[in-house]
Amino acid sequence: MRLNEVTYTDAKPVDGYGPGFFRIGGVVFEGSVAVFPDGVIGWGGYDDLATLRDRADDVDVVFVGTGADVAHVPAAFRSSLEEADLGVEAMASPAACRTYNVLLSEGRRVALALIPV
Repeated sequence: MRLNEVTYTDAKPVDGYGPGFFRIGGVVFEGSVAVFPDGVIGWGGYDDLATLRDRADDVDVVFVGTGADVAHVPAAFRSSLEEADLGVEAMASPAACRTYNVLLSEGRRVALALIPV
């Protein structure tokens, strides 16, 4: 078996998560966050469309971590992001973090919008 070290250029991967927090690039963030290739900011949940729409030119898809369990995102939330030419993929937050890290390591233009577990 051959092992290769994963590099993320300047972007920060999700290192861990737990009840109410995420550790991204070695820094702990409390509550819901939006993660972009160039940084992390607080996210106000499904009502905070501006945070994600304002970055539509920087990414192609947003992985929405819906908490501990997978859930549907509100239809208005999804349609608003899709109107801004953003793909939206909803999944449980742990799965969203893993998927983001893999695609980030491949150099893809991805973002995360995470609700804590």
